[in-house]
Order: sequence, then structure tokens, then C-alpha cells
Amino acid sequence: MRVRPPLRHRLRAATDGRARTEDGAREVGAGRPRRARLLVLLAAFVCAACGLVYELELVAVGGYLLGDSVTQTSVVLSLMVFAMGIGSLAAKRLTHRPATSFALVECALAVVGGLSVLALYACWAWLGRYQLALAGLTCVIGLLIGAEIPLLMTLVQRIRREEAGRAAADLFAADYVGALVGGLAFPFLLLPQFGQAGGALLTGAVNALAGAAVVLWLFRDEPAPRTRLLLWTGCGAVLATLALAAACTGAIERAARHALYGAEPRRTVQGRYGEIVLTGPRVPAQGGEPLRLYLDGRLAACGSDEYRYHEALVHPAVAGGADTRVLLLGGGDGLALREVLRHAGVASVLVVSLDPALPELARTDPALAALSDRSLDDPRVRLVTADPLAWLRAAGPDARPDERFDAVLADLPAPQRAARAEYHSAEFYGLAAARLAAGGRLAVPAPTGPGLWTVEAGLRSAGLFTVPFPVPGSGPACDPAGSGAVAAVLLAARDGRPELALAADAPAPRSLTGPGLRAAAAGLAATRPTPLPPPSTLLDPR
Repeated sequence: MRVRPPLRHRLRAATDGRARTEDGAREVGAGRPRRARLLVLLAAFVCAACGLVYELELVAVGGYLLGDSVTQTSVVLSLMVFAMGIGSLAAKRLTHRPATSFALVECALAVVGGLSVLALYACWAWLGRYQLALAGLTCVIGLLIGAEIPLLMTLVQRIRREEAGRAAADLFAADYVGALVGGLAFPFLLLPQFGQAGGALLTGAVNALAGAAVVLWLFRDEPAPRTRLLLWTGCGAVLATLALAAACTGAIERAARHALYGAEPRRTVQGRYGEIVLTGPRVPAQGGEPLRLYLDGRLAACGSDEYRYHEALVHPAVAGGADTRVLLLGGGDGLALREVLRHAGVASVLVVSLDPALPELARTDPALAALSDRSLDDPRVRLVTADPLAWLRAAGPDARPDERFDAVLADLPAPQRAARAEYHSAEFYGLAAARLAAGGRLAVPAPTGPGLWTVEAGLRSAGLFTVPFPVPGSGPACDPAGSGAVAAVLLAARDGRPELALAADAPAPRSLTGPGLRAAAAGLAATRPTPLPPPSTLLDPR
């Protein structure tokens, strides 16, 4: 039978800073509960910010590696929320020693979250697939994040007992504000200043310090001295592991890129929307290893045969008549622009490039500049850095006559599931068609197979007449989507079905002839399904 202590003993216990709760658990900071409570809420704030950064890192690296941001976001968010629920349930078994359990959870979360980007990149580069690794890391991080709130709630109540609703309100307020700060810090601070891997490692270090260290110091009497020493040692080991990973990040990236590209990358640039890599010689070489351009790990151009795709995209479209004004959407590498400028009748070209890093690389790298014939430096060219869809939308459908073009070329990635589907939507084609002058032509790339007819359906829904034809030859340069299939080009016009021909004001293309174009188009048209599949739209990407 428990004997109630005398009143003077209870008053002494309430003022010596170490009172006990009714269930026998030791209170912390009874003499200074406000400061202790503030520190726990601060730990909740920091841990919430770190947790959201981990989540955004997984979404971003998944979108970069696979190129399908919709799928990656859906997978990460759904698995994360599910795992958080399981983690919250599992944390009920840990509340008898909340400080010790919270320190272990935060150390584990700092290691897993901090190393997650490097782990995913390594799986993608060496194993070729990383979806299982992404799902596994998401679940583990979600479990650990879900365990935080029940443990933090127990710690808050250890400091000062109060109504559960009030304690939950304070704790969730700190959690949500921390998530806001983490969500804003990721795109505006961590990603531009430290990159994907560095930002994750720094977040892990902050997580370990603010989560484990603060709680271990504040609730230092909960674990036994030996356990406390092991916890502090573990926290130090976590920080040392993250520091070692940061020091080795460069070597890991170089080894992974060598495995990925088959050669040592010569130039690597972190663009606004992904990584840009060049391999091959520094100067144009006769024979030997060709120059290769990779965008987000996908081969975008190979110096030995890239001309096949770019000639097919440009020459039939610029053969429609008085093509004095050309709009090139994308094309920041200058390769399609090179083909445009070979036409003597072209007076001006407006290039709308999504990422400013690619045109800068095309200007400054000797091999890429030589491959593009330094087209970006031609006085007829004006470069605008903007999202092509947003740029088209800014003028709307009522463009002035001086804002219309004789040829509009969409040198943009062919759609791959939901990735970059906005550039192949009916809305995009309608806005592009509004920029066509009388008799103007629009050329867009498309994959072969069902995706080709989806693109054609989108063009026709915008009121355009279309002629599809395959890119001659095969290989990476003919496949902007990176799917392994030979790409096609769709030529479209508003005034009637465009005629496939080549202009006389340019040197003869290496891979195209007029009769060959018409024969290839006739063969492809014979495979057209009736009716065409539904077009891709912004609300229903296909």
C-alpha cells in the first residue's frame, strides 16, 4: 500500500526541480517548467522541419532520376503517411522510457534520412533500378517520423501535467510551423547551396543535434549512467558518419557517374531542373569516343548521330515558304538551332530555354560549341530563359502579328508517362498554334507506338492538320524520351495538311530526302489507329 508523504515533503519535491508525477514517473524542470517545455517544443519544431526536408529530398531525387514527378510524389507521400501511422502505433511500446527512445529514434532518423539521397543515387547508378530502395527508405523514414509525436507528447507531460488537448495544441503547432520552415528551406536554401546529397547530410546532422542531444541533456536523469554514455556515444557516431559521408560525397558521385556513363564525366553542371553531364573529348575529334550530352542521367544527344533527330525536327518545318521568323521552344544545347540557321531565308530565331545552365554550357564548352557550330552566338538569335508553357501562356491566344512565327519547333523531351506531359498537352499545342503566322508550321517530337497517336490527337484537338513521319535511323539521338524506341516527328499546320518537302535555301540534310520523307510518312500512316486515342491534357495527362 502506497503511503502519502507528509505535506512538507511534497512541497519540497515541488520546488527542488525534480518532482514525480502521479504514476511514479519523474518530472523534469518542475522549478523551471516553462524553459524545459520550450526546449522540447523547439526540438519538435526542428525535427518536423528535418522530417519534411527528408520527404522533399525523396520526392525531388525520385523525380530527377526517373523523370516522372507525379508518380514519385504519389508514391513517396502515400507510403510516408502510411508508415507514419504505423510508427505512431509502434511508439506506444516505447513511452515507458520516452527520452531514451526518442534519442534512439532521432539518431536512426538522422542516419537514414541523411544518407538517403546518396543511397538512392548509388542504387540508380550501379543497380539500374532504385524503386524498391525508394519505397524502403520512405517507409523507414516514415516509421521514425511517426514515432516522434507520441514520444514528444509523453516528454511534454513529464515536464508539466496539463489537459491533453492543450498539450497537443502546443506540440502540433510547433510541428506544423517546423514543417513550414523545412518546406521553404529546401528549395530556397538547402538545394541551391548544398545540393541534394549535401542538403540531406546537413539536415541529418541538425536532426541529431536538436533531437537527440537536446532531449538527452534535458532528460539526462532518465537513463542509467552507462546507457546515457552509450547514447551520447551513438549521437557522436552519427555525426561522425554523416561528416565522413559528406567528405566522400565527391568520390561516390564520381564513381557512380563512371559506372553510369561508361566514362569519366568531363563536365558536370547542376542546372535549375536537373544535372547536365558531358562525356567525350574536350575538342572535336575525328573518330574515337563521340561527345555525349546527358540530361538527368538520360542520353539526350550523341555527337555521332544527333543530326538525324535535329534534321528531322527542323528541315521539313522550315520548308513551308517564307520562313523568316522561327520560334524554338527548348533547344538550349544549340543543336536544333544549328539546323535552323543553315536556312538562308531565316532572319531571326527566338529560343525559349527552360534551364539557363544548358545554353551557358553550349556556349562555353569547346566540343559542344563546335558541334552546334556556335549557333547560340549568331546575331540572328535571341535567347529567353523561361518555361515554354508559361512563356506561351503569357501572350495568350491573341498574339500580335509581330509576335507570330513562320515555324514553331518544340525541341522538348517526348512524353514518358506523366513526365513532362505538360509539353505534350492539348493546351500546350493550342498555345503554340496561336503563335503561327499564316502558312506557318509546327513540329513536335513524339515516341513511336501508342504515344505517337496520343500526341497526334492532341495536335488535332488544337485544330491542326498533321503529318507524322519517323526519324531516320535509330539510336539515342533519335530517342529524346530515353525509352529505347525510335522517335517520330509530327508536322502540323492550321491551313491544311502540310506537304513534306525540303527547302532549297539550305544545304541538303545528311539523313533526309523529300521522297524518303514521303515514303516513310505513308508507311507510318498505315499503322494509324481509328479512332485516335484521347489527347493528353493538363488535367488528364497520358
